[in-house]
Amino acid sequence: MLKKKHFRYRDIDALRAEIDELGLSIRLEEKIGKLLEPVQIGHKTADNRFGIHPMEGCDGTLDGKPSELTIRRWERFGQGGAKLIWGEATAILDEAKANSRQLIINGNTASSIESMLNLTRDAHRKVFGSNEEVIVGMQLTHSGRYSYRKPLIAFRHPVVDKTTLIDKKKKIPIPDDYPVVSDDYLERMEDIYVDSAKLAWKMGFDFVDLKQCHTYLLSELLTAKTREGKYGGSFENRTRFIRNIIGKIRAEIGDELILATRLNVYDGVAYMEDPETTVGIPRNHPTPYPYGFGVDENNPPEPDMMEPIKLIGMLKEIGIKLVNVSMGSPYFNPHIGRPFERPPIDGYETPEHPLIGVERHIRLTGEIQRAYPELPVVGTGYSWLQRFIVNAGEANIEDGRVSIVAVGRGALAYPDYAKDTMETGEMIRKKVCVAVSYCTALMRAKANPLGQFPTGCVPRDKIYAPIYKDAEKTLVKRKT
Repeated sequence: MLKKKHFRYRDIDALRAEIDELGLSIRLEEKIGKLLEPVQIGHKTADNRFGIHPMEGCDGTLDGKPSELTIRRWERFGQGGAKLIWGEATAILDEAKANSRQLIINGNTASSIESMLNLTRDAHRKVFGSNEEVIVGMQLTHSGRYSYRKPLIAFRHPVVDKTTLIDKKKKIPIPDDYPVVSDDYLERMEDIYVDSAKLAWKMGFDFVDLKQCHTYLLSELLTAKTREGKYGGSFENRTRFIRNIIGKIRAEIGDELILATRLNVYDGVAYMEDPETTVGIPRNHPTPYPYGFGVDENNPPEPDMMEPIKLIGMLKEIGIKLVNVSMGSPYFNPHIGRPFERPPIDGYETPEHPLIGVERHIRLTGEIQRAYPELPVVGTGYSWLQRFIVNAGEANIEDGRVSIVAVGRGALAYPDYAKDTMETGEMIRKKVCVAVSYCTALMRAKANPLGQFPTGCVPRDKIYAPIYKDAEKTLVKRKT
């Protein structure tokens, strides 16, 4: 069956016409100006409003150090002109890694990561003459349910448990008596987060991100309404972990290290492929549905921003200086987090026009930004717009819907998108991400001697074409 091509716009007016036809609240500005203005982030200033999201290449060494490919990616980001470089997911310990080649922060890896950070800043200075206005952070992560060695779950989820595998090769889900992590375990993790933040600060990172997105451990804790004990149930209990970490970091470091968080404001519900159409459809789920953050319990496919707005206000009061708004899970509803043109080989076709997903990101981010206009908020979900990313971003900054516009997979394809925009006022069509999900497919390709193929942009970066060719042989269409 021939799949519909969604992105077919000859120019900005054709895109505007489609937006109007779909009845969406996406505005596009042709002249770029606001994106070039500085923005205050804590005690530092970023010299423009372009950003790079935390894009890992699944290409570290097995002991958690950067490889040549990792260093190359960071260097390209440094050369690219974005003044906010949100460093990739870095596990706080080995059992917290999402894949075998994820970076780890500890005493053994610190010097190599610090060298990569310095190289990134040097690369920026060589191109732009100064690196004082570029702000670089590290994303601290615990993969929780999606830890690659074994699932470490915060609560029993009647829908997602069925797809949480204890044996990935044999596709065996966790059993009914599979344990949740204990309160004692979470208390230990708090202190490991604090130690990791202190180490990142000593390395010279400008900020650390306490990652609360994409249904990893801290994200899952926010929705642990059915969990017993002091980390579950009430809003106060579900936010205890993040509040404790922030308090402990500030007690030991003060405000010298900027604290940030990439946060799911909307989890959505789990999807699966319709075997007849290959389009994504929601999995059967109960209603009320107390299993998603930012989700309307009585109508779970719909967002409810009450708790996310409340949480961000609380985080702001206790020391968070920068918020990156995200949503969805790459494991069970990827079209929500990253609207795509074409799914990876083991994924479902998008159940909605990608513009609807882009608009959802813009709209919900706008609700956060307008609730806290003085808080720097980073927007997500732009990559599918291709060369019109900056036109939408410019309009959103002008309209007070976001402070900084960042791209993730789009930066794998086009790390110097900001530089080109600053020089020419637009992005170059032949360099943009086309959202065909090859990078995602590589992330899911595990049949490699190191347990993971490295990921990058196959259409735009010649290094990854032969890697994808090898990985493609190991990928099989997922049966659901």
